[in-house]
Amino acid sequence: MSVSALPAAAAVTETERLAIDTIRTLAMDAVQAAESGHPGTPMALAPLAYALYTRHLRHDPSAPHWADRDRFVLSVGHASMLLYGTLHMAGYDLPLAEIKRFRQWQSKTPGHPEVHHTPGVETTTGPLGQGVANAVGFAVAESHLAATFNRPGHDIVDHYTYFVAGDGCLMEGISHEAASYAGHFKLGKLIGFFDDNGITIDGSTDLSCSDNAEQRFAAYGWQVLHVNDVNDLAAIDAAIAEAKADTQRPTMIITQTHIGFGSPNKQDTAKAHGEPLGAAEIALTKTAYGWPSTEPFFVPDAARAHWTERVATRAALHTEWKAKWAAYQAAHPELAAELLRRNEGKVTAALDSAFPVFDAKSGNVASRAASGVVINAIASAAPELVGGSADLTGSNLTNVKGATYYAPTAAAGRNFHFGIREHAMGAIMNGMGLHGGIIPYGGTFLVFSDYMRPAIRLAALMGVQAIYVFTHDSIGLGEDGPTHQPVEHLTALRCIPNLLVLRPADADEVSEAWRVAIAHRTGPSAIVLTRQKLSYYNEPARARAGVPRGAYVVADTNGVPNVVLMASGSEVEIALAAREKLAANGMNARVVSCPSLELFAKQDASYRASILPAGVPRVAVEAAHPMSWHQWVGDTGAIVGISTFGASAPAPTLYEKYGISADNVTATVTQLLGA
Repeated sequence: MSVSALPAAAAVTETERLAIDTIRTLAMDAVQAAESGHPGTPMALAPLAYALYTRHLRHDPSAPHWADRDRFVLSVGHASMLLYGTLHMAGYDLPLAEIKRFRQWQSKTPGHPEVHHTPGVETTTGPLGQGVANAVGFAVAESHLAATFNRPGHDIVDHYTYFVAGDGCLMEGISHEAASYAGHFKLGKLIGFFDDNGITIDGSTDLSCSDNAEQRFAAYGWQVLHVNDVNDLAAIDAAIAEAKADTQRPTMIITQTHIGFGSPNKQDTAKAHGEPLGAAEIALTKTAYGWPSTEPFFVPDAARAHWTERVATRAALHTEWKAKWAAYQAAHPELAAELLRRNEGKVTAALDSAFPVFDAKSGNVASRAASGVVINAIASAAPELVGGSADLTGSNLTNVKGATYYAPTAAAGRNFHFGIREHAMGAIMNGMGLHGGIIPYGGTFLVFSDYMRPAIRLAALMGVQAIYVFTHDSIGLGEDGPTHQPVEHLTALRCIPNLLVLRPADADEVSEAWRVAIAHRTGPSAIVLTRQKLSYYNEPARARAGVPRGAYVVADTNGVPNVVLMASGSEVEIALAAREKLAANGMNARVVSCPSLELFAKQDASYRASILPAGVPRVAVEAAHPMSWHQWVGDTGAIVGISTFGASAPAPTLYEKYGISADNVTATVTQLLGA
């Protein structure tokens, strides 16, 4: 197929054609050099990327973190060379040498885009559909901050979020959850493109999917537009203009493309999807393009000059915004200072003293209830803390009392109804956190962390600050039975690198867990909480000193103990009761509360040894799968846990039947010590 054979509607100037085909040829050459990758989609979507970055996107390659830039999300992350080639040509700090090192060790061009790794990449994509929900999160954050900070004549937060999704993104269930949310909340500054090429790795999309995308997104409340040929730049321009004109609906632009565009033998076939074209086919394709050189990674001077000139007009918008920012600072200095504080990730001076201190009267509550108290206590000192739950507000206790709920007519609201959409909630939170200016939190039952695990994993990979409020954390939730009783979930979450898991044992530990989570800027935190009431046993100063270190002594003996009892959450209370029983039998036990095994592992060896003295046997107690504890108890210790599913019964009965009891801990220690 020859590019010159395109229909008249798709006509572009020779310089534009050269600029677009540079993206295509860079993608072909990079995938070929790496001997792996996905050339077909970059070849198809090059005109769209060109149009966005040179005509529509507000962006500045010299300042990729400019707060009011438009965001672009490539949800089809396997088409990463589309983004890398575009960023290179647009003038981001991504030299041609890095394009040549596509998919190689420590290059800036990994197989799928990674935020904080490649300049200009807004989020990590690859698992299909995640980027769609991230884009929704970006749009949510923009709308919330605009409603919070903009004033008449001063639209200091005013940008769009664009995304590209493929067939795979729309097949994944998360795209349904996220699109439903976006339509309901009327995110008019969200503009998506559906790369409708009809091809998956296995072959035609007809093999597995017959959805009507137009009807589907219309049903969600989106405006749906069409671009019948992605090579038609005028049609792309017109669609984006129409999308922006509708401020009450997100827009999905269904865009017809040809995967492997221009490849004489592989266009519109699965072979163009996920493998190099091959040297011979690349040569034929470049001939079809009328490409001026057979040299790999050739960038024509005219193409580079054209990109540089066109992108400069987009970057000038940053200069204009700086003037707007100066005017805003002069007119609204307090608001400007607050927005700057949030964007810089700093906390208020009032936050440190806002965390509540409990006592025997106020602290004799379920840890989920204590969490609700903490959220409300710190709300005014942490206005950037926004969130809610997946339709479990009354159970998770995540609402700020008296605060407005986020809605199309109340976007400044800080309470969120995420709906029964755990997966989308997690990925939307990722977009919100990546956007900046807010710290998102979201609640659900711990067992449903399974539904949002891919988003949690990506938050950890990206280093996004997101706070998960997981309640009903064990068989202690009782009568709802094994479908709702988490067993393996603590272990599963603890296995995710860079995820901070906090399971507080009483109200004071809950307060300190929130303090730690808000201070933890380099990744997500999971605060794991009980349904059932817990006893208050702590001292506020001791909890404040101990929780940030992950484990600390809450009850001790004179001299070296016979055994160390380690526990988290509700089982600390059981360990304390077992200590009394052991004492009656002449055995001295130290009790260590372990709210975060991750934090404890990061402490220096001397601190860990002070908590877990060498040569003293250890017994861990937790109403969960025991796998997390083996490294801490060693070969000479024991674990009292659960490795089977639960049952439907009152919580006290379940703890007794499953042996999570002071009597069983005492018996385990007695057997271990041979006493």
